[in-house]
Amino acid sequence: MDHFLYNNGELHAEDVPLSAIAAEVGTPFYCYSTATLERHFRLFDEALAGMEHLVCYAMKAASNLAVLKVLADLGAGMDVVSGGEYARAKAAGVPGNKIVFSGVGKTRDEMRMALTGGIRQFNVESEPEMERLNAVALELGVKAPITIRVNPDVDAKTHAKIATGKSENKFGIPIAKARAVYAHAASLKGLEIVGIDVHIGSQLTELEPFRLAYEKVKELTLLLRDDGHEIRRLDLGGGLGIPYERSNTAPPLPTDYGAMVREVLGDLGCEIEIEPGRLIAGNAGVLVSDVVYVKQGEGRQFLILDAAMNDLIRPAMYDAYHDIVPVVEPAAGAEPEVYDIVGPVCESGDTFAKGRSMTAMREGDLVAFRSAGAYGAVMASEYNSRPLIPEVLVKGDQFAVIRARPSLEDMLSRDSIPAWLQR
Repeated sequence: MDHFLYNNGELHAEDVPLSAIAAEVGTPFYCYSTATLERHFRLFDEALAGMEHLVCYAMKAASNLAVLKVLADLGAGMDVVSGGEYARAKAAGVPGNKIVFSGVGKTRDEMRMALTGGIRQFNVESEPEMERLNAVALELGVKAPITIRVNPDVDAKTHAKIATGKSENKFGIPIAKARAVYAHAASLKGLEIVGIDVHIGSQLTELEPFRLAYEKVKELTLLLRDDGHEIRRLDLGGGLGIPYERSNTAPPLPTDYGAMVREVLGDLGCEIEIEPGRLIAGNAGVLVSDVVYVKQGEGRQFLILDAAMNDLIRPAMYDAYHDIVPVVEPAAGAEPEVYDIVGPVCESGDTFAKGRSMTAMREGDLVAFRSAGAYGAVMASEYNSRPLIPEVLVKGDQFAVIRARPSLEDMLSRDSIPAWLQR
């Protein structure tokens, strides 16, 4: 469910017409719904009720400070994968003891930042990282709390570019090596083992891959406890998918996921951490764009928008589907047209949809990309020297720009010409 609905013939974000935001902010822009963010966080929190747990929002999905503040105010922890994300989490008011640091390439500077600023745990991905973290912790005279990410070699049945739990993926250590790696970690004086970490991929639409991975984690937990390790925390990652196509069978609900976690792991007495990103933010955002031209091509029509692949790269990168709907509600019985929906960037890959049927559109009409709140603005670039687009947050009948569109002068001012090129 989301809070982007037609009201009086026009698509609204909660109680605000998207056309009103477009008139003030210009297009294209991202728009987020506070009510949807809050609802989706609470679904996960309630799904794990009765178990000691922490929902750590995966910031890589959408990391605007205002979005983070909405979730932090509900008690969310944060899953970060860089020093920049760590700084954003702290700036949004998240205490260090609610921040989990993931990622395969943590640097010494990032480790120092988190150890001095406060950290719940590092999810260690490799033995070289473990050695480096130990050295940094000893330099600072502290102990670094760690889980070790194990790779359970489970097929997540998702897109190859967002699968992370198979043996050929770069993430974690093979689960078969886990006992030896944990034994080595226990010998390092700068580390404190607190648990196990696993994450098998993103946009999963079935529970069975999760179940298979968590059963392996349970078996490992018992083995490691027999080896003398105190395993008190299980970080289960994220990955639960959302329905990008409204006609598709819906992925499992957080309540179903929570019931499965309770069934598989509930008797271990461990605190459960989960790191949802897409399911919290995905349907909480839309991308609004203007129709620049309707162009008749050879055997097809093109709908040319002012949004481009640099603003929303998922279709170009993953062949991802987004519902694209008119902001003005189509009249009942209106005959649809078929379009290739494209952007203005000079790449054939700047295509959002091919052969998409939708109501007839004209220049100046507004369209909205649904389910664009996750991996949208955070993956945007300034390719073709196109400024990053604004982000807007709605709450009830209010809206605010939470990241402004930079001017061309702002964009150019970040470059400099060295003195030896000056004439």
